[in-house]
Amino acid sequence: MIVADTDVLIDFLEGRQPGAQAVAAVLAAGQLQTTAISCFELLSGARQVRQRNSVQMLLDSIPALALDRAAAQKAAETRLELERRGNSIGMADSLIAGIVLLHGAKLLTRNRRHFERVPSLSFADLTA
Repeated sequence: MIVADTDVLIDFLEGRQPGAQAVAAVLAAGQLQTTAISCFELLSGARQVRQRNSVQMLLDSIPALALDRAAAQKAAETRLELERRGNSIGMADSLIAGIVLLHGAKLLTRNRRHFERVPSLSFADLTA
């Protein structure tokens, strides 16, 4: 399972490479999912009707992993560990990382340098 971060979903919507191509390939293979956090970020960032429609069409085609109690606990553990080491990545990204870790998935993101601070987080190849 590949979980798309918000940044590559925006790339897909805007046709920006390499994110657009990576998302399209994983989507076509039926392996793409996202998180409820990325859904929130996309929906709250869509200010115009055309943007909202595009975002909604994309989200309707991708399953979203929930922020349930188990994911929240994993995210909290991840955030606390990163803060202890002085490597915080922020609330939303901590939640995304926790969800991805809980599900044993790979994260598809342009922001690898940021997420690489999270131990045990696996990544999908953006250029494949």
